[in-house]
Amino acid sequence: MKRLTVAATVAALMLTGCASRSDGTTEITPSGAVASADATALLAEYGLAGKDTVQVIDHLDRLTLEQRPAADLKASVRPHELVLSRGGRQASLAVPGDRFYLSVAPYVNKTHDCFHHSLTTCKGELAAEDVGVRIVDETHDEVLLDEVRTTFANGFVGFWLPRDINGILQITYGSKSGRTKITTAKESPTCLTTLRLT
Repeated sequence: MKRLTVAATVAALMLTGCASRSDGTTEITPSGAVASADATALLAEYGLAGKDTVQVIDHLDRLTLEQRPAADLKASVRPHELVLSRGGRQASLAVPGDRFYLSVAPYVNKTHDCFHHSLTTCKGELAAEDVGVRIVDETHDEVLLDEVRTTFANGFVGFWLPRDINGILQITYGSKSGRTKITTAKESPTCLTTLRLT
């Protein structure tokens, strides 16, 4: 019981702000479906009933800052699960086993530390801006994406990528650009805030 309490405390701390890395553990369910009655209840309270993990993540990351339920709902994206928390209650939804969600906040002047992306509290510098994105999967020598995307109101842009790859992410913004290595392994960050555009 003590171990579960410690794990729950660590997980709750991880859900405040943009989350830094931790060894806290939470239960991972085997599919992308709603994981428990607690998760179902939490989703229903925010109009997300019936949505799977991918749909919940996509919806929450695209909310305007005014629509974000930051004071109530915390939602942290981990490599294998989405952890939801509200008022001491916690539930998780599994991320599909073959997919990995990476949310990126490119920046010019100002950034912040982040490891696990918080869908309801993280905020980047470049909101609602068009950026050119090129993602190359070096593991399979394949271009996964090469197009213009618009950053969300929170300054991030999210990508559903294949799991267990090593790749290169390049972002251009006007005359500025940046490039970095990415991975989608089981211990990889879901939040990238270190890509400076120069």
